[in-house]
Amino acid sequence: MTRLADIWVYLATSPLLGLTVTLVAYVVGDWIYRRANMHPLLNPVLIAVVALVLLLKATGTPYPTYFEGAQFVHFLLGPATVALAVPLFFNLGKLKRLWLPLLGGLVAGSLTAAVSAVGIAWLFGGSQQTLISLAPKSVTAPVAMGIAEKLGGLPSLTAIFVISTGILGAVLGPMVLNGLRVRDQATRGFALGVTSHGIGTARAFQESEQAGAFSGLAMGLNALVTALLLPLLAHLIPFG
Repeated sequence: MTRLADIWVYLATSPLLGLTVTLVAYVVGDWIYRRANMHPLLNPVLIAVVALVLLLKATGTPYPTYFEGAQFVHFLLGPATVALAVPLFFNLGKLKRLWLPLLGGLVAGSLTAAVSAVGIAWLFGGSQQTLISLAPKSVTAPVAMGIAEKLGGLPSLTAIFVISTGILGAVLGPMVLNGLRVRDQATRGFALGVTSHGIGTARAFQESEQAGAFSGLAMGLNALVTALLLPLLAHLIPFG
């Protein structure tokens, strides 16, 4: 056991370790997900997050040390998000026909996501800092953390809310849409993108390329709308 501990201490100093364990955790999560016939409760992102948290906790590895290697994956989020414009290009015809209802759904979804979350947390006695950290939960993580920081929230807490929202949206979103008998792929994808950002978009691509394209569009537009509206609402209706 002492020898294994010494090996881990040595490996922990390598930036590549964070990248390696992140990729391995996701591959294992994806394997479990596929073996379970893509059961929504066994989302590969959820499995990977839980596995990484347990590993860091068991080994006593500080998060900054892990992130030194894993930040390369974080960097790739930018190019991956931009690449979502490619499938959207092939659906420009439908986008032109639906731009008005999509715009209405975007504003309604963005406001509902923020106001409902903050309202529920306020009813349960959440602190001002918690309310601010919770408000941008349906926005992709880098933007949500930036919004929370500017408004006086905790970016680290916001990151937890964002990931939890994305996973819950990817798990429950398709079930809710099925229950409401929403069959149009563009509508389904857009709803998932507004409510559960990148994780929901990944789930939308599993349904169809069109759903994924509109989900990616919704994710980007929701980040923009929330970044513009949330600071304004914070001044009009102060948190706390």
